[in-house]
Amino acid sequence: QVQLVESGGGLVQSGGSLRLSCAASGNIFSIYDMGWYRQAPGKQRELVARITSGGCTKTNYAHSVKGRFTISTNNAKNTVNLQMNSLKPEDTAIYYCYVRVRVGIAASLSNYWGQGTQVTVSS
Repeated sequence: QVQLVESGGGLVQSGGSLRLSCAASGNIFSIYDMGWYRQAPGKQRELVARITSGGCTKTNYAHSVKGRFTISTNNAKNTVNLQMNSLKPEDTAIYYCYVRVRVGIAASLSNYWGQGTQVTVSS
C-alpha cells in the first residue's frame, strides 16, 4: 500500500502565494509521475500540474496556472511540491496530490491519492 500526506493549504489573499507539499511512502518500487489535481465546488476535478520521474523529467501545467505555479520533486524523499504564486480567487479549490507507481518490478502502474487540502483565495 502507498500513503500520501499533503500539507500547505490555507487561506490567502488574491496575489499571494502558497506552497503545497506531498510525501509518498509505503510499498513503492518506482514512481512514474506525481502531480496535483484540484476540484472546486460544482466543478469536475482537473489536472493542475504533473511531473514525471527519472533522469529526464517532464512537466505539464493547466493553461490557467502556467507562469504562476511551479511543480518540483525531491525524488530521494518521494515528495512533490507545488509553488503557487499570484493566486486568484478562481484558484480556490481542494487540491489533491497523486502518485502513479509500480509496487513491484512486474507490477502495472497504479494511482494513489492524498486526502486533499483546501486552498482558499480571497478577493
